[in-house]
Amino acid sequence: MDAYFPGRRLGGVALVLGPVVMAAGYLLRWTSSVVALTPQQQAWADGRPFAAYGQLLAYASEPALVTLAYAVFALGALLLFPAFVTLAQQVGGRLAFWGGTLLVAGLFARLYFAGADQTAFQLTEVIGLDRATDAIMKEYVDISYGPWRIPVWASVGQYAGSLLLAVAAWRSRLFGVTRAVMLLLAGGTWMGVLKGASVPDVLVTVLLCVALAPLGVRLLRGLPPIRETTSRWW
Repeated sequence: MDAYFPGRRLGGVALVLGPVVMAAGYLLRWTSSVVALTPQQQAWADGRPFAAYGQLLAYASEPALVTLAYAVFALGALLLFPAFVTLAQQVGGRLAFWGGTLLVAGLFARLYFAGADQTAFQLTEVIGLDRATDAIMKEYVDISYGPWRIPVWASVGQYAGSLLLAVAAWRSRLFGVTRAVMLLLAGGTWMGVLKGASVPDVLVTVLLCVALAPLGVRLLRGLPPIRETTSRWW
C-alpha cells in the first residue's frame, strides 16, 4: 500500500503525463493563435500592450480551437499538482517541501487564471468582441491580480518553488545539473490572464518532460529512484 499522497502509481502517471499534457497545451495555445489570426491581425495584436487583445480576437475567429488549447493547458496544470507533490516527496527534506508547496500554489493561480480566461471568452459570445475587449481591458489589472491580489501572489510560487525544488533535487543527487536546470527553466514560463504562448514556452516544457518522465517510469515499475554519491550532469 502506498504510504503517502498521491501514491506510487498516481504519482508516477502524473510525472509522465503532467508535463506532456502541459507541453501540448502550450503548443496548442501557440498554434491556435497562428491558425486563427491573419498576418494583418497578428501584426495588429503584436502592437497592443497586452496579449489579451490577440487572444480574444483568436477566440472570435476559431472558438473551438482556442477552447481546446486552453482546456488542455488547464488539464496540464491539474496533472502537475500530483507530479510536483511526488517529486518533492522523492527528493525529501525541508527545501524540497517548500519548493513543492510553492509550485502547487502557482498551479492554483493558473486555475484562477483559467477561470478568468473562460469568462472573458464567454463574454465575447454575449456582448460581442469589441465591447467585450473594451470591458476586459478596462479592468484587466484587477481581473489578473484577483481578489486581494491572492492569485498574483500565489503565481510567484511557481518561480520561487521551481528554484527551491531544483536545488533540492540536485543536492539530494536525484537530479544531475542538467535535469535540475530543466526544472528551473520550466518554472520560468509566464503566468496570467489571456497570455499568448510561444515556441520557447513549448521547448522548455518539453525539457520538463525529459526531466520528470524517467522518475515517473521508475515509480510505475516499482523501482527506487536513482541516486548517485557523486555529482553528475544528468
